[in-house]
Parts: sequence; structure tokens; C-alpha cells
Amino acid sequence: MTDVVPPGPAAGPLVGRDTEQQLVAALLRSARDRRGAALLVTGDAGIGKTALMEAAVAGPIGFQVLRLNGYEAESTMPFAAVHRLVIALREHVGTLPRRQQTALSVACGEDGPPPDRFLVGLGVLGLLAAAGSVQPVVCAVDDAHLLDAESLDALAVVARRLEAESVALLLAARDDPAVTGRLAGVGSLRLTGLPAEPAARLLASVLGTPVDPVTAARIVEATGGNPLALVDLANELTVRELTGTGVFDEPVPVGRRLEAFYLRQVRRAAADLQRWLLLAAADPTGDVALIRAAAARLGLAHVAGDEPDAAGLVELGATVRFRHPLVRSATYAGATGPERRRTHQALSAAADGLALAELAAWHAAKATVGPDADVADRLEAVANRAGQRGGFRSRASLLTQASGLTPPGPVKDGRLVMAAEAAMTAGAAGLADSLMGEVDEATLDPAGRGRLITVRVNHAFLTADPTVLRSPADMIAAAGAFHGLDPAAEQHALIKAFGHAVTVDRLGTAVPLTELGHRLMAGAALRDGVAGTILRALGTYVLRPYPEAVPALRAAVAALDGTGPADLLRFGPIGVAVTAALWDETAMRRCLQRTEAAARDLGSVYLLDSILWLRSLSALRTETPRAAQRHADQARELRRAMGNDAGSIVNVALLTWSGHPRSQVEAIIEQARATGFGAVYASGVGALAAQDLAAGHYRAAYVRLKPLVDEPFLQATPLDYPDFVEAAARAGQVAQAEAFATRLEAFASASGAAWARGVAHRSRALVSADELAEAHYTAAIATFAPTVLAIELGRAHLLYGEWLRRMRRRKDAREQLRRALVLFDDGDAPAFAQRARGELEATGERPAGPAGAGHGLTPQEMAVARLAATGNTNAEVGAMLFISANTVDYHLRKVFQKLAITSRRQLAARFGDTAHGDAS
Repeated sequence: MTDVVPPGPAAGPLVGRDTEQQLVAALLRSARDRRGAALLVTGDAGIGKTALMEAAVAGPIGFQVLRLNGYEAESTMPFAAVHRLVIALREHVGTLPRRQQTALSVACGEDGPPPDRFLVGLGVLGLLAAAGSVQPVVCAVDDAHLLDAESLDALAVVARRLEAESVALLLAARDDPAVTGRLAGVGSLRLTGLPAEPAARLLASVLGTPVDPVTAARIVEATGGNPLALVDLANELTVRELTGTGVFDEPVPVGRRLEAFYLRQVRRAAADLQRWLLLAAADPTGDVALIRAAAARLGLAHVAGDEPDAAGLVELGATVRFRHPLVRSATYAGATGPERRRTHQALSAAADGLALAELAAWHAAKATVGPDADVADRLEAVANRAGQRGGFRSRASLLTQASGLTPPGPVKDGRLVMAAEAAMTAGAAGLADSLMGEVDEATLDPAGRGRLITVRVNHAFLTADPTVLRSPADMIAAAGAFHGLDPAAEQHALIKAFGHAVTVDRLGTAVPLTELGHRLMAGAALRDGVAGTILRALGTYVLRPYPEAVPALRAAVAALDGTGPADLLRFGPIGVAVTAALWDETAMRRCLQRTEAAARDLGSVYLLDSILWLRSLSALRTETPRAAQRHADQARELRRAMGNDAGSIVNVALLTWSGHPRSQVEAIIEQARATGFGAVYASGVGALAAQDLAAGHYRAAYVRLKPLVDEPFLQATPLDYPDFVEAAARAGQVAQAEAFATRLEAFASASGAAWARGVAHRSRALVSADELAEAHYTAAIATFAPTVLAIELGRAHLLYGEWLRRMRRRKDAREQLRRALVLFDDGDAPAFAQRARGELEATGERPAGPAGAGHGLTPQEMAVARLAATGNTNAEVGAMLFISANTVDYHLRKVFQKLAITSRRQLAARFGDTAHGDAS
């Protein structure tokens, strides 16, 4: 249950837990001082987790105390625990942004689109923060290992995002890798057995008589200092038995010994009371109405439960609670299989009568032996409702149970595929892999095979499996499976096939590009719409000369511009390829900005993660390394909020521009090539070549780029042509440089984009006679100047300044080189800045050293500042950055202090219009 309880008197100190209590007390003091924090307490059964939490929530005066327990029967009911918490904090729901209110309402059972569990988590964070603004809050979650997966994920978001809130979150759980993994990044405390001295004191206090030190030490060693074992086994054994020579010659199996002890207590009760206890043990929700209804069905209506309550086995109140989970497990395990099944049948029927459909299905499954189509259908129906609420991990679990109760055949395997899909949506790659391994593909219909192929491909990308190399061919096969059955799924599979082809780059040989192009064109003809327009553009680009593809590519950009947020989540990522093919940096930035905004607004955290990395990659091409780093920092911060390894994915090209050791970069790109991620390898090679150019190592740059340009690949390779022209021209390969400069001019003529025109002019200048070069340099600068292409502009100034110096026009050269230096310093391109300084020194000027860190804002502060500068409220900024409004306010105060400003108007003046698109 979830209770809001008044603060009680301070509990006495727990025996032997002084250090642990001090740690919890420090957590509460931080919460009182608006420094929210969380703590996960783990340990074996009976080790004292609950006692530590009870002592914590009994002590803090002036706190609002929320208690939340996990129940096994709710473990597949998505957001069941969140629902109970929302009820307790319902008065604060109206303070949340609309999206969070909607997410919480759907998670709690109302109609609406399935919410992302991270958005639900942010809503819970907002509720706790709002409650903490009124009165400090301590939320104590016991048996967290029994929470439903979605609620645990939501609370994990809260735990990792607590910063400036008057909230302390305490979670207690058994030692369980699944729990600790989901709560990665949260502070933890593992309770172990009591040391000898306090354990002896506890034992003596229970026995009421002293125990000699030698015997006490033996008992403590045998029980591992487990407090529950010391208390309850001491009550069972006499001092004579405790001091006997043979009792503790071997360590006591604490759990088994205690369960046997509790089972003996249960067996002392009358037969009807034992059956009633089994009912209570079989339904871990402790729902009194449900247990009474089931008891009536078993002829136990006369049993009220007072006798086991008096015996100390259960506690009767708003719910039925066993004295300890081991009492419940002993009661349940001590019954025979038929007894347990009859009990679950009664509970299932009672739950049906009380309109508790999920609980009824759960108990029905527990009552079933062997295949049962009716129960399996009920579980699937519950699974569907779980998916509608955003409970994809619960959906996967329920469908797995349903498949286990389904006879072999297409229905069973179809349920396994659906379960694997849900597991992948929930990010449970291991579960998805296990489920796919159980599928008999021969029984699936064509659409089922297409879905299974799609899940396998998604799994390969999530786990970096080398099978990604065949992913384009696999997705074409999936599209073929959907053909004639689901045109939308077929088109989407084909778009994915192209996207995967871009990812594996030249390493993917399972399907020739011409075959891919023809399949894209056939898919475009299936039906009109955004997907068809995109497929036609991509197919034309693959198959036809570039000038013929430009109109189709422009039509795709127009279609993307006309899409709403929901469609952007599906099609926005492929827009990078379309706009890159057009050399249209403005459209690329617009598409990514809109997709990012849609992902933030709709709470699609996994897509937002991908989009931030795409923005980092594209900013390195079209803006500055500084902008690329900002997006990468935001992605890492988001990954920390998700509990993922923030360093698991890197922008290898950005590492190169940032000056990381070449050996490290080369090792990363070789690993990428080995696992099939050819685009990562190619981008790393291109970045290394750019740094070779900055250092004047033209031959090295030429050698790096030659294999790429000799085997051009889709829209990616032409972006390397400008660097290849510079490398070839300076390495003495003038004919090759001229040939590729001509190709760039053809791209520019067909696309008309400023990016293409600018690099074409700059490249032509490099291979032109002196009397013609200057006009092309100035044209390149004039073309880049109004765009966000700051580094491209800086390189045009740099090359023009170098040319002017060679023409002995030192004054003019200095002006161009100074402009280049400012752009490189501002954009955080140190290698090119060093080259510009060297050229300036060659003209006789002593340039200043690189600027310092400037404002000194952290990535999180920078993100808050930029979003606040554009007029967003604290709540809106918090919703976009997955933090609370209180934390936004905290960061803004630090921003104002660091920037020495006092108003949002000054903030807008500082960040509202940053040159060359360095603002988000």
C-alpha cells in the first residue's frame, strides 16, 4: 500500500546499525536542505532492510512520509506502484506540464497513446518535487525487487534525477542483479550480518539471559549475524540447545531453517486457519476484500484471520501483511501442488467478481498445469492492455507466460514474436534474444516472419552483433514478407533497409546497391504518403544520375517539413541522409531540430538519444566541433538519466577534432569496422584526414581518403571530396584534384545549395591559376558567410589567407587569417586554429593564445541556459531535459552567478542569437 502518514516519534537505534542509520540520516538532512538524493539498500532476507527503513521513516520530524511496497502479483501490472504513488500525491498533478500529466494518466489506466516510461518517471519526479516544495518528503519503497518493471524504471529515473528537490528516496530490495542493474548510478548500501558484539547483545536481549561469549560467537558465525535468524531461532532454541556441542557444528542454512520454523508455527493452527493462511500467502497484494471473497468460495467465510494475527504470523489492517516474507513463502511452499492450484482458482474467480482482470489472469495462470488456451488468451488480453499503458516489459512477461500455456503451433510462436518485440521496445535485449530462440519459424505466417526478422535486426544493432552486416538484406527480406499484407510495414522496412545500408557502409555486401534501389522504387509505388515520397527519393538517388535525383530529394524534404511530431519520430532520422544528399545544411538542421523537439515533447527517450548523436555528427560537418560536443554532452547526460553507460557510444570523429590521441581513435574505428559499423569507420578516417590537413600532412590525408573516394558510397563520400581536393592538390596530384573539383561543381549546379557551392568554389580555387584563384576564394567566403557553416567558412578564410601570403600581400593575408582564427577558436577546432596562428606568425604578426574556458558553464547548465533564453518556462525546460523545475531553477541561479547577469532578458541577449548556429 501507499500511505501518507504523519511523522512519528523517533525510533530507537537499531542494534549494530549505527553507521547505516547515520548514512540514512545524512540523506534526510540533505533532503531537508533541498539537495535530493536516493539510496538503494540491498541484502539477504532477514538482514534488516525493512527495519532500517522503518527506523528512518519513524524519525524525521516535519517530513511527509510515503510508504510503497512491491507485490509479486503486481509484478506484471505496468505502473501499478506508480499508480499508488500518484494517488497519494494527486493534489500536485495539476502542477505538472501537460505531457507529464497525460503520461501519468495513461500509465494509471486512462485512454491515450502509450507513454514512454522515462516520461512517466519524470512525472513522478515532478510530483515528488512539488510535494517537497510544501514539506520535505521521504519516500520509502520496500521489496523493490517485487515492483512491476515499469514502476521500477520510473523510480530509477527519479533516483538518478534528484538534485535540487526536498526529497529523499529510499529503496530496499533483495540481492538481485536485475534490480541493481536497473538502478545503476544510484547510491547503494548492502547490509551484511551483524558483527559479533552487537549480535551477541541482540541475542541476549531476546533470550532474556546472558549467553557466554564463546557460544554467542559460534551462534553469530553459524547464522551469519542475520538479525531475523538470531531473533526467531533464539526463540525456538533453549539456552541449553544453543550451548550444546553439536547444534552449530556447521553453518545454519538461515532461510531454510527459518522457513521450517515458521511452517511449524503455521501447522499448529487449525485446518481452516491453515487454508486461510494459504489464501493470504497465494495473493501477495494483501487485498482484504479479495481474500474474503476467495475464502467464501472455499467455505472459509467464518475465518477472520484473528488467530494467525494473534500468533504473530500476519498483521491485519487495511491489508493483510505477513510478519516477514519468509513466513509467507513457508506457508505457500508447505502446501501441496493441488492445494495451491485450488487456492489460486478461488482467488482468480474472486478477482473476476471484483473486476480485477489482471489479477484474475495472474491467478488463473498459477492455477493451470499444462497448455490452457483460455487462460493463455486471458493473459494475452492483459498483455495488450499493458502495452496500451506503455508497459512493454510487462507485456513481454505476460506474453511469455501466455506462450507457455499455448499448445505448439503458430499461435504459440506468434506470441513469442510479440513478446520479443515488446522486450526490444523495453530495451530488454537479453530477454528478446531468449524469446527469439524459442520460436519455430516454420509455423509463422509471412507477416510473423517479417516481424521476427525485424526484431533480430534491431537486436543486432542494440548489441553490436556482427550480423548487422547483413541487416540491409534482412530488412529487404522483412519487406518481402509484409508484401501484399501490410503496405505501411513494407515501406517502413525498406526505409530501414536504406538506413542500415548507410550504417554498414561499404562493409555491407549482402545486397548490391542497385538491387536496393530497385526495391526502394517498388516500395514507393505501394501507396502515396511521406514514406512513399522518401522511398522514391532514395531509390532515384541510388539508381539515377544526381541531377535527376535532386527534384525527388527536394520533394522528400518538403514531405518531411510537412509532417507532424508523431511522423517525425518515424521519418526524422532518415531525413539526415536525404538532406546530406542535397548538401542542404539548413534543411538538415531544421529536420533534426524538429525531430529532437518531437522526441522531447512526446517523451521518446530512446529516439532522443539517437537524435542527439545524429545532431552531434551533423554539427561536426555543418556547424562547429563546439556545437557537436554540446549535443554529445546532452546525449551523455540523457544516458546517465536512463541508467546506461554514458561512454558506451562516442562520436569518434569528434574525438579526433578534439585532439584525442590518434592511436586511440584508430583503435576505435578499427573495432567499429570489425563489428560491421562501416559508417563509423569512414567518418573516423575522414576526421583523421581533416586533422592531417590542419597539420600540413597532405600526403597522409591523401592516402587516407583515396580508398574512400575510389569507392564512393551513397551520400556520405561526396562530403569528403573537398578534403580530398585539398589533399591531392597539395600532395602534387593535381589532375585528381581537378577531377574532383569538377564533380563538386556538378553537385553545386544540380543542388544549388550554399554548402555545395561554397566547397566547389573553395576547391576550384585550389586548382586554379593565380589570376583565377582569388575570385573563387572570395566567392566561397561570400557563399559561406550567411550560413551556419562556421568551420567551412574558417577554412575558406585560411586558404585564402595562405594564398595571399604567397602572393606577398601580407596585410590582406593577416585580415583573412585573423578571421579564420576567430572562427576556429570560437568553434573549438584547435588543430586548424594552430595552423592559422602559424600562418599569422609567418606574416610577422604575433597572435594571442587561444581563449580560455569563458563562461565555465557545465553541459547541463549550458543546456538549461539556452532553453531558458528562448522563452521556455522552468517547467518546460525541465520537461525537455528530463529534470524537475526545481533543478532548472537551481541551474539557472548558477548560470546567472557565473555570467554575472540578473535577468532572463540578459540571458536571452547572451544566448538567443549565437553566430553561425552554435545555439540549439
